[in-house]
Amino acid sequence: MKDTTITNPKPIPVFSLNLIKKHSGMTTVVIDKKKYVILSEKEYQTLQKKAALKSKPEKVLSIASARTRSKKLISKWASEK
Repeated sequence: MKDTTITNPKPIPVFSLNLIKKHSGMTTVVIDKKKYVILSEKEYQTLQKKAALKSKPEKVLSIASARTRSKKLISKWASEK
């Protein structure tokens, strides 16, 4: 029978937490020289809502202009064949 004993095991990489700081509800963690922020789900949703409100909505077409545009696109696509 073959001996399956491991004589020189390779080390398993372990992430070292170098720095943990807490700022107003958010926790900053540095793992392998990269910064990560940990925050509660409620704070995350609040940040998402703020970001969504800051973004400008796209131009909304009226029904007539949308119909005209779609007809132009259809005729363009039909002529490409």
